[in-house]
Amino acid sequence: MLKRVFVAPDPGRVRLRFAARAVVGIGLAVVVCGVAGHSLVGAVTGGLAALLALFTVTDATVRGQAVTTALLPAVGLPVLAAAAALHDHPVARDLTFLAVIGAGVYARRWGPRGHSLGVFAFMTFFVAQFLRAGTDQLPELFAAVLLSVAVAAAVRFGLWCYERRLPPPAVPAPPAGTGLARVTTRQAVQATVGAAFALVVGQLVSGDRWYWAVGATWWVFVNTTSRGETLVRGFRRVLGTVIGIGLGLLVAVPLNGAGLPTAVLLAACVFGIFYTAAVSYTWMMLCVTVLAELLYGLLGVLTPGLLALRLAETGIGALGAALAVLFVLPVTTHTTTDAWIQRALRCVHACTAEAAARLAGADADPAPRVAELEQLLARVRLSVAPLVHPLNPMLGRKRRARRVLALLDDCAREIRGLVAVAADPEASHDARLAAACWRVEAAVEALTGGTHDDLPLTDHPPAEGPALAHLHSLERALADLATPLRTPPGSPLVGA
Repeated sequence: MLKRVFVAPDPGRVRLRFAARAVVGIGLAVVVCGVAGHSLVGAVTGGLAALLALFTVTDATVRGQAVTTALLPAVGLPVLAAAAALHDHPVARDLTFLAVIGAGVYARRWGPRGHSLGVFAFMTFFVAQFLRAGTDQLPELFAAVLLSVAVAAAVRFGLWCYERRLPPPAVPAPPAGTGLARVTTRQAVQATVGAAFALVVGQLVSGDRWYWAVGATWWVFVNTTSRGETLVRGFRRVLGTVIGIGLGLLVAVPLNGAGLPTAVLLAACVFGIFYTAAVSYTWMMLCVTVLAELLYGLLGVLTPGLLALRLAETGIGALGAALAVLFVLPVTTHTTTDAWIQRALRCVHACTAEAAARLAGADADPAPRVAELEQLLARVRLSVAPLVHPLNPMLGRKRRARRVLALLDDCAREIRGLVAVAADPEASHDARLAAACWRVEAAVEALTGGTHDDLPLTDHPPAEGPALAHLHSLERALADLATPLRTPPGSPLVGA
């Protein structure tokens, strides 16, 4: 887990800049709220609104990000008003909260913008419970949200818009077999059912902090597709919370809301949330937990008993999510793994074809395909994560899943090398490249076409050029993939 965070590659230092900009944007938002005369509750609301504006907006273009950021208050303020108005009407409040959850998950079918707006709506309702906001506080809270989102936007799109110098990220569409609309509909039902369980049981445990359980259920469903992904995410959420509570007992409780050290640690937690989000959900949850503890310290209610209650409510929320994905319209790990692996293999073929065309002198650019392949492999790793998890008891399937990941990484490495060679203006076309590319195409078709035809691998003499060397290594990796992908029954991975 430590290696995943501190040794994980950060091309272009994007994660570092993402995290550093968050500290600047959220810090400025809180300072501006303070200068505007807002209370501690208003400043906390503003800081959380800025955090969400900087964290959840992930549109492919800067213009799209700006539009989504502008829409956040239009979604969040009505939800905040409803949460405050229903504070003293528990039944109506709970039903409204569940409706916000269902709508927020369902909105993911509209891509990154729908996801961002859904998260902002949910968190606005959640924050109202966290701060116990009443209708008399709405003018201040509205102003804090608007002001903080504006400050976050100014930092993101004006002061430090590093995305303008980056190519648009390649975001692969979901495979046809597990289409986004189908998955989000199922997840909307699952999340609502899981949240209802968490809400009821959470209130039995604590009438004041029940919303922690609902929040745990919600966040377990974010960025997951299959049953296995959701279960692994729930485990990681609980693990991160446990470690975070341990740190809170050592750090946050002794501080007891002391101003300067709490502010420094809050900035460190914000940095940690943004820096680790892409590589370790456990570490991100650790930072989120410590941040929440520090905020409770500022509000003067942090005690060891409160931390124990947070752990219990988090466990309830994770259990609610687990029960929902196991018994309510489940999407199996095998289904999603199969779809993403096939997409990745087809992208390998497309990369190879475009690199070969570039070497032949055609006006082809394989670089976007390579970026797409990296995104697809990230999705494969996420989908396969339940199979390679240390607690997975199916050792044979775990070994095969690890083998598949290793061979796909080999394919990606050879593709990157081939594309680098193709980018050299002095690289010349070799007539044997066409034959090698044909064999790669045939290998991909054999792996993805549902047949058990032998892959067209032949023995090659030592390659007389880097392009051929990469193609031959790619052929070997694809041929080796046939064994783990076609292992018959017992515990299917893809082609069983």
